[in-house]
Amino acid sequence: MSAATIGVVGAGAWGTALAQMLASDGREVLLWVLEAELAEEINARHTNSLFLPSASLAPTIRATNDLADAAGCEILLLVTPAQHLAPTMARMPAYPRDLVLCAKGIEASSGRMMHQVAAEAAPDSEIAVLSGPTFAHEVAAGLPTAVTLACGGGEAQWQRLATAIARPAFRPYFSDDLTGAEIGGAVKNVLAIACGVVDGLGLGQNARAALIARGYAEMQRFGDALGAQRATLAGLCGLGDLVLTCSSTSSRNFSLGVALGQGQDPQALMRERHTVAEGAHTAPILVELAQRYGVSMPIVESVGHLLEGAPALEVVSRILARPLTAEDQPSPLPERPAI
Repeated sequence: MSAATIGVVGAGAWGTALAQMLASDGREVLLWVLEAELAEEINARHTNSLFLPSASLAPTIRATNDLADAAGCEILLLVTPAQHLAPTMARMPAYPRDLVLCAKGIEASSGRMMHQVAAEAAPDSEIAVLSGPTFAHEVAAGLPTAVTLACGGGEAQWQRLATAIARPAFRPYFSDDLTGAEIGGAVKNVLAIACGVVDGLGLGQNARAALIARGYAEMQRFGDALGAQRATLAGLCGLGDLVLTCSSTSSRNFSLGVALGQGQDPQALMRERHTVAEGAHTAPILVELAQRYGVSMPIVESVGHLLEGAPALEVVSRILARPLTAEDQPSPLPERPAI
């Protein structure tokens, strides 16, 4: 039986790393690239100096600017930033049977999860979500990595995708919980900003550990409200990804939080970055959804305040002044003050 043709849409750091991982056994991988000059560089020099300069790319990776080429693959990994998934899919002339979503976020304009966006655009495809603790430069370097692969098509889809995606140093674990897999990836990005603020303010490792634990409780409460499985959020795509992203300056969201903690202007920071910190786009809509579902998420709400321009010390003082409560119970949210 011949191997399925496989493609990756999006040549940022994560998309390029996934293409490199998939090509590590000599397989041909199609990589859709937005920038024409970058596609030429990948094909001619086997480098991506813009987004992943540390990697020497496999010669079996072929870059293209034509989304029609990607539509011809049997399995397609969609790795465009979350806010660009819908417009990118709208430009595709057709879709393969299996679509694997690899962006972590919530659509800011609608509050939809990525699998909902994809299902509306491609109702005849089977949707899967790949998520977990994955720094792109480590995956590209072939370092051991484990991820959640949540398959909307159940075990039959899992058998197809696991065979195509697994590599000796890249180990997927099966789930059928698309919602849980996506909530873990989206919420941890916002919490990573908060952990970066703790680092930027010099508040210490005790504070960061407490924030990770309390943030994880917020993730679980939000997951409960949307029907996610707690076991999913306790796994690689939830707790595993949270620990990684909240502990390293290699995380774009964490480094954004460090800058906010140091007093830098959030709007200026977003304008200056050519890579996307998804948590900055996810935080406002996550605050809105939490309020809609009646979920207490004070850390997430605090990140929303920071991105609106509130001083970091003021936001930290406010959250430390919240009423005391039992660890397994959220304290009541105070009225949101004007900023």
